Amino acid sequence: MPDKSPDLPFGGAISRYFEKDAPKSIRKAVEDGGKKEILSPSFPYETWMKKAEYEAEIEALQLELVKMLSDVRETGKRIVVVFEGRDAAGKGGTIKRFRENLNPRSARIVALSKPTEREAGQWYFQRYIDHLPTAGEVVLFDRSWYNRAVVEKVFGFCSDEQREKFFHQLPEFEEMLVSEGIQLFKIWLNVGRAEQLRRFLARESDPLKQWKLSSIDVEGLKRWDEYTKAISETMERSHTLIAPWTVIRSDDKYRARLNAIRSVLSKIDYKGKNARNLGEIDPKVVDGPKLLITGDADE
Repeated sequence: MPDKSPDLPFGGAISRYFEKDAPKSIRKAVEDGGKKEILSPSFPYETWMKKAEYEAEIEALQLELVKMLSDVRETGKRIVVVFEGRDAAGKGGTIKRFRENLNPRSARIVALSKPTEREAGQWYFQRYIDHLPTAGEVVLFDRSWYNRAVVEKVFGFCSDEQREKFFHQLPEFEEMLVSEGIQLFKIWLNVGRAEQLRRFLARESDPLKQWKLSSIDVEGLKRWDEYTKAISETMERSHTLIAPWTVIRSDDKYRARLNAIRSVLSKIDYKGKNARNLGEIDPKVVDGPKLLITGDADE
């Protein structure tokens, strides 16, 4: 059971939600699930993949990432990978595995905080443009311009008119990036409701991970349905031939990380590319937006 210590962040709000407000089926799944068991009945695997298998595959893929970045630097390619997803879906951990063996001078993580007063008065896309790559760079966005489409909508941080303008301008904005020669990848990590709650509870009770929690996370637990609606609309209006979404079910973080890397590397030409190291993308956990329907069906 969750720790009821008064020292918990936000006064133990996540524990209270778990005990008093979480749907019974979600609470039961969390209570009954083993550490490496998958809590979502619609997930195609019952448990996480074995750690030894994961470590062997991630090492091979990170070698490919190093080769890819070397080629990017030599050829002047520009690559942008956008990571989005529900809270606690594993964005940070996945980005870490992309980035940890790469030269920080050529592979950057961009995680923007709340807009300043000046930024709030600018064209919405402007502050993101400042962080786009120059020749020979890879930029990994830990959340992106899609904040307006989902989080800002759910919490009322933008008006309906502002959001509609965003969707009107979005296709042309992303088309300009691609036509300019930037290789754009959009990855959506999707986690089941019970697994999300379990991860929040783990963060709440771990002093080394409590910093990851925010008031948005706490309040967002109560707004699962609002998030689902905003995400569905966003996918419908932003999944295009020029800038498609890759949706990855992330209830198993190991499979999610491996397949996120594969989904990017498989679409980039680089010197020394080794198909054996890349392996195969798992179609059971990776697809387009239609995977969200399957993934949320049991939630």
